[in-house]
Amino acid sequence: MSNPFRDLPSMTKLLDALSAARERYPHAVVIEAARTALNSLRAKLSSGESAPVSVEALAAQVVAALDAQAVPALRPVINATGVVLHTNLGRAPLHEDAARAAYEAGRGYLNLELDLATGKRGSRQGNVRAGLTAITGAASATAVNNCAAATVIALRAVASGKEVIVSRGQLVEIGGSFRIPDVMAVSGATLREVGTTNITRLSDYEKAIGPNTAALMRVHASNYRVRGYTKSVELAVLVELGRKHNLVVIDDAGSGQGVDLTPFGLPGEPLVSASIATGAALVLFSGDKLLGGPQCGVLAGTADLIQKIEKDPLMRAFRLDKMTLAALEATLRLYRDPASALRTVPTLRMLTAPLAELRRRCESFAEWLRAIPGLTVGVREDESFVGGGSLPDVSVPTVVLALGADGLSETDFAARLRTGTPAVMGRVQDGRVLLDLRCVFERQEGELLEAVRVAVESRPG
Repeated sequence: MSNPFRDLPSMTKLLDALSAARERYPHAVVIEAARTALNSLRAKLSSGESAPVSVEALAAQVVAALDAQAVPALRPVINATGVVLHTNLGRAPLHEDAARAAYEAGRGYLNLELDLATGKRGSRQGNVRAGLTAITGAASATAVNNCAAATVIALRAVASGKEVIVSRGQLVEIGGSFRIPDVMAVSGATLREVGTTNITRLSDYEKAIGPNTAALMRVHASNYRVRGYTKSVELAVLVELGRKHNLVVIDDAGSGQGVDLTPFGLPGEPLVSASIATGAALVLFSGDKLLGGPQCGVLAGTADLIQKIEKDPLMRAFRLDKMTLAALEATLRLYRDPASALRTVPTLRMLTAPLAELRRRCESFAEWLRAIPGLTVGVREDESFVGGGSLPDVSVPTVVLALGADGLSETDFAARLRTGTPAVMGRVQDGRVLLDLRCVFERQEGELLEAVRVAVESRPG
């Protein structure tokens, strides 16, 4: 009986066959990949499996493994789902100015905590404070790494060891199974629940106020809606009650809407400037949702409270890095002209794109797609969604491409698009793969066309 290990290539011969790969990849990485391939082959032969033992076949396996390892785990995705703030795809895409600012901040030095005029140390928050106060109308503002962190540090500053009164109907669960009561507990504040899931009255708050009460808090239900027999207390009424009892009123405004979107059929999210104007002492919101900036949590409010928050030792753990601060500052500059922000901030531009414009883009793109053999192309009306826990019950009319590929099921076709280069995320519905161009940048259309062509032409048979 022949020895299956006799023809096994030596490491030296295998490395000779990998000369081209050794020019592309570090020597140690190639050695490790070659050793792994040889060990795997030995294991297969030991178990009686038949496997190719030629040096050429083994070298090809090593190169394939090296190429696969070289692909970044995080890579660009073309979002053709129609969900603008897709949490799994990174929520708000940045404006080119914001992305460039983050890039420049990351590749060099900048005056992060340096006052260039005096040469003395400055505050990293000072770089974004002016933009945040301009968009909110607050006396002062600061930013941390997300809105959960903003909630924790705000409650520590206002109510550590004391009670915060919140309606039971607002004890929401946010992404990743994090719940408002749990976030509040971390701050050291004591949650005092009032009312019921659907009904909370002013009298419920009034009865709960005691000597250990420090704050009243409203939490906007960004990711769900309660309809029917419901009643809640308006922020203005809470502010009046807070003034009467000398209590701080905190408004978690959720998605960070900086400009009014109701004229575009998108009602339901509070304007952050309206919360400040109503009299909330602190307003909290996310930066990577309707604001259209990088991930962060913003705290806007009275100067004394913001100063107290910034002096909290936890601020160092929650502070933003230089790239996020640069991107946030650049995003806020786009809001100096609200009308211009609607056209330039990608999230806002996508949400307010006219239906006629989307139809024109889809019909033009459909003509290019129809040149691909084996592809069935339709154009039809559908719905887009805001996503990201924002405006959960509001959809936006859209126009989509409905595609089918000969020899491929819709799920297989979608999988080919998803695993291609670039990766394309669409929706599977009614036996078709739907591509919504609302969230596809025009600069991506050429890549999208090629991705569809490759997915169709690589079908079986």
